[in-house]
Amino acid sequence: MNERNIEERMCRLIEKLQTLPREHRESLEELCRNEDEERSSVEESVAKLQNSLDYLRLSVKYMVFDLEATRRENVYLRKLVEQIRRDSSRRNDIDGPDEFYGGNGAD
Repeated sequence: MNERNIEERMCRLIEKLQTLPREHRESLEELCRNEDEERSSVEESVAKLQNSLDYLRLSVKYMVFDLEATRRENVYLRKLVEQIRRDSSRRNDIDGPDEFYGGNGAD
């Protein structure tokens, strides 16, 4: 049942209520007003829930983006550290181990 059907049924119900004697009509009209207030409250709650879900979706998208960026940065930094280690290792191989300690290798 969609909202349009509900509204049509409510209109027919209101029309029938108007044909009832006054003492019966007033109590039923009060029930209809309460129903309308409850429906408004439910609609307001649904709207708030929708806004919260939208915010949650946006937050999750941001976190995924941040996670992917962090992973890319980690890969880049690991490659950079590995390159620095290789360059340092090559310099040590070329200079020799005695050069590192300040010796000239002619002990």
